[in-house]
Amino acid sequence: MQTESLGERTLTFFPQFLATLRERVAPDATVAVIGASDGKFVLPLAAAGYHVVAIERDAVALHGADIRLPGDSQAHALGLIDRLKLEELHSRVEVVEDDFLDGAPLGLQCEAVWTSCSWHYSANHHRPLAEFVDRMQRLVRPGGVFGAEFMMPVERRHHMIEHYTSPERLRHHFLGDWDVLLTLRTSEFTERPHVGQPRDHTHRMGLLMAARTSTLTNHL
Repeated sequence: MQTESLGERTLTFFPQFLATLRERVAPDATVAVIGASDGKFVLPLAAAGYHVVAIERDAVALHGADIRLPGDSQAHALGLIDRLKLEELHSRVEVVEDDFLDGAPLGLQCEAVWTSCSWHYSANHHRPLAEFVDRMQRLVRPGGVFGAEFMMPVERRHHMIEHYTSPERLRHHFLGDWDVLLTLRTSEFTERPHVGQPRDHTHRMGLLMAARTSTLTNHL
């Protein structure tokens, strides 16, 4: 990539998700990314040959802006739309500028869906975690793949918020029509300052990937 995401250097389980896509879905399959941000995952998926539906509501992430960097310096950050044009990948990506939790569930189906640490943001805490997961599941065709990496509780306050979850708790949302393919977790680790986090900070992260085995007729 000629351009770089603001979150490029933060830890991710995305390589495991990409490897699962290569094993389970067609090379030109459609993948939805929930919380697409400025394209950390969207651009690699498009470059790998997938059609991508990028869902994001944040105007700065989509259109770019002047931002403050750690160390109190400023820079202009490219948004997803400009990055796609510069990388000549815009023809493979449909950008949906909308709140994923607002209104009726999206009327589309894909071979795979991915989200990265999106439901733990406080802006999403007004809706149950189960609703976020259910809306993602509805996007996946039979045989398709669900992938989510998420923040696990570290601080005491996190244990009071269901959106900081664990692979074990999340598995309960994948019964019946789903097979859980893989769960992973990290130990606590310290991440260096980055945009939105001006100081060193501690995380724990989890991953769950699942495959849909049949049509959820009550959802469609």
